[in-house]
Amino acid sequence: MSTCRLTAAVAAVLCLATGCTGTEGPPADPDRVVVNPPAEGEGHTHAPGETDAGPIGDGTRATAGGYRLDAVRLPGRAGAPGDVRFRVLGRDGRPVTDYVEEQTKLLHLYVVRTDLAVFRHLHPVLDDGTWTARADLGEPGDYRVITEFRPAATERPVLLGTTVTVPGRWRSAGVPPAGEQTSDDGVVRVAAVGPGEVGRDGRLRLAVTDVDGNPLTLGSYLGTSAHVTGFVVGSGGFVHVHPYGAPETTQDGTVLTFHTAFEEAGDYRFFVQVRVDGFLHTVPVTVPVS
Repeated sequence: MSTCRLTAAVAAVLCLATGCTGTEGPPADPDRVVVNPPAEGEGHTHAPGETDAGPIGDGTRATAGGYRLDAVRLPGRAGAPGDVRFRVLGRDGRPVTDYVEEQTKLLHLYVVRTDLAVFRHLHPVLDDGTWTARADLGEPGDYRVITEFRPAATERPVLLGTTVTVPGRWRSAGVPPAGEQTSDDGVVRVAAVGPGEVGRDGRLRLAVTDVDGNPLTLGSYLGTSAHVTGFVVGSGGFVHVHPYGAPETTQDGTVLTFHTAFEEAGDYRFFVQVRVDGFLHTVPVTVPVS
């Protein structure tokens, strides 16, 4: 379990595009990981490979723990596909090439505009020490580029980040307030079931339905039932949560419960990523944490 320290400006989780990625279904899905609820008093459980150790770094700085994010490049213009490129340098100053998989990937890349209006979760390819991913950011602006990975030389994940500008005129968009706790992409709707809570062993509950409020059957994405990342509105603090138990069908819809370790109260903008009928959907929703 990755427990992310929420400092005043951490960062990181999801691609806003909806794309077809196969016909994966829950009944015969070999990659599906279900985290069973623990017995009373045992605390929370983890998916395979997850630990309680916090990350090295907070995603707001290009250096942490002797590792450095280097030679970061975004597409030269908005509105067209281009390459995101970067290197991760190790403690010896050389590109890191030996990684351990986390959530089925060697490295997770998040590119998010500073106003949280544009978000991409990418999985780049490593070649000769340089990571490359194809992306269309859609709009110009100031973008935070965050990498999440675990080098083979360390037992903890590393979070590195920097800010890069994509040229062009743009205006910062406001984040929908936490009172509007329901959001949809035209197919999938996400609603908060109550607020989040500050504390090391908290719970966040989100209901996933179709636009008519009916429960949905979820396929797996990155080895689990949902991938969720949040940002503290205002400070930009980052939190990456993991499922706690299997999805439940209730009167609210398909309810997902996540273990949380929030360290500050406020409004959070979460990006909820689920697979339905083989299509990947990413739905943002604002939730209060008290």
